[in-house]
Amino acid sequence: MSISIYSKRILLPEGLTEATVFTSNGKISVIEKGKVQKIGYKLDDCGNSVVMPGLIDSHVHINEPGRAEWEGFNTATQAAAAGGITTLVDMPLNSSPVSISGPAFQKKLNATEGKLHVNCGFWGGLVPESLDDLDELLEAGVLGIKAFLTHSGIDEFPNVTEEDLRKAMPILKKHDALLLVHCELDSPHKYELLLENNPMSYTAYLASRPKEWEDKAIALMIRLCEEFDVRTHIVHLSSANSIEQLKVAQSKGLRITVETCTHYLFFNAEKIPDGATEYKCAPPIREKENNDQLWKALKDGLIEFVVTDHSPSPPELKELESGNFKKAWGGIAGLQFSLPAFWTESKNRDFSIEDVSKLMSSNVAKFLNLENS
Repeated sequence: MSISIYSKRILLPEGLTEATVFTSNGKISVIEKGKVQKIGYKLDDCGNSVVMPGLIDSHVHINEPGRAEWEGFNTATQAAAAGGITTLVDMPLNSSPVSISGPAFQKKLNATEGKLHVNCGFWGGLVPESLDDLDELLEAGVLGIKAFLTHSGIDEFPNVTEEDLRKAMPILKKHDALLLVHCELDSPHKYELLLENNPMSYTAYLASRPKEWEDKAIALMIRLCEEFDVRTHIVHLSSANSIEQLKVAQSKGLRITVETCTHYLFFNAEKIPDGATEYKCAPPIREKENNDQLWKALKDGLIEFVVTDHSPSPPELKELESGNFKKAWGGIAGLQFSLPAFWTESKNRDFSIEDVSKLMSSNVAKFLNLENS
């Protein structure tokens, strides 16, 4: 079917413009300025509504195969489409088996058949025992490799150590592969018993995963990035204390990139009630002052883009009835809400719709080398 879409506000490279978009067989064929009607095209008049490029979310946990009851490809990609996301990239864990080898990745690909409603790419995973599988996994078509520096929450996906990374990085360098890292280095601290004694307290949960864990892990990845010259990506930055060290690393020309997530920008720890485990994620949602600094880092370009880290689970795993932060699954489900949430808050911080599109679409496309796709 051939469809044309008209709006007084279509977002083009030069900005918001009155224009008509012509599509055939699901692809844009031409864009013409003004309101243009052509024979054979069904016109969809969107009036003053914004028509913009689809969002790209490069940080999504879909959980299939093996845990489709948490959420599978069918519902996840429908939710993405409902939220304006036209491309997403699935993480290698939460599914079973986890995608740490070529055969395991093939099982994930098989699980997508007939279930994708948007474009979908995939990350592979690195765990201590999968070092010998890295070459095969990268050659199988994953877009890069994800690793954790603390327990991932999934026993089949244990964290790596610095020693493991030092073995993996020459392989990644050989492929010029991208390494994505969950940056928390856990260690004993003075608040470690606080959550044990106050499991319903959000303040206790926040204190149980201090900024220092994140900052130490990011410092480690900066050192390894510089030593091995491997493209390194810091996922879901939440600690504003690391902004300065990342700024220095980027100023030195290190190939290190940074993302943050909608929930770290939209929510603040001060407003999260005790027992509200729907807000539990890792790293945790931090205080308003911290999150204000993340907004500034976005404005300054240090943080390149915003994604969801969408990580759903059954209600019983979120401990919604008990309100127990210690036991609850650490993940926020927000795939279909990322654009309205970010757009709503960004307008209060002097971000334009062009900025929103850049931070949730074009910059992510550049990160994934999809600019011309």
